[in-house]
Amino acid sequence: MKSSSEADRAVEKYADTVRRVCFMHLKNKSDIEDVFQEVFLKYILHDDPFESEEHEKAWIIRVTINACKDVFKSFFRRNVCSLEEIETEPFYIQEENRFLLDSVLKLPDHYKNVIYLFYYEGYSAVEIAKILNKRENTIYTWLSRAKSKLKEELGGEHFD
Repeated sequence: MKSSSEADRAVEKYADTVRRVCFMHLKNKSDIEDVFQEVFLKYILHDDPFESEEHEKAWIIRVTINACKDVFKSFFRRNVCSLEEIETEPFYIQEENRFLLDSVLKLPDHYKNVIYLFYYEGYSAVEIAKILNKRENTIYTWLSRAKSKLKEELGGEHFD
């Protein structure tokens, strides 16, 4: 079990990343906060040492993605619609980015994940492959297909 100072450091360092990954999947403030707490609880209880900061960050992202998937699998989530989902107004997205965000959120999860990790977090395809436990060529294919879908959705030759 990790000390409170280690936990505080991790929360300070990775809080924004966890919330952004959650937002890409959940789009619901309450669910985002639930997953946020779950991820850092798992972090505190994780006993194995991390090889590096990159390994630690990749572990946090992988746990976050899995926790988001678990939310969708839950009985409650499959059978209830919250008021926040009806409002569907993201809480920290600027209006000029709305159309791009809507287009990215329409992508299948595996495309959403690679687009987020590649463009926002700055991971290479090789690093994304390790985080998602996929082959490097699969990541390149997903990136290419996601970019094509976004280009088609956004209607631009200037999207490259």
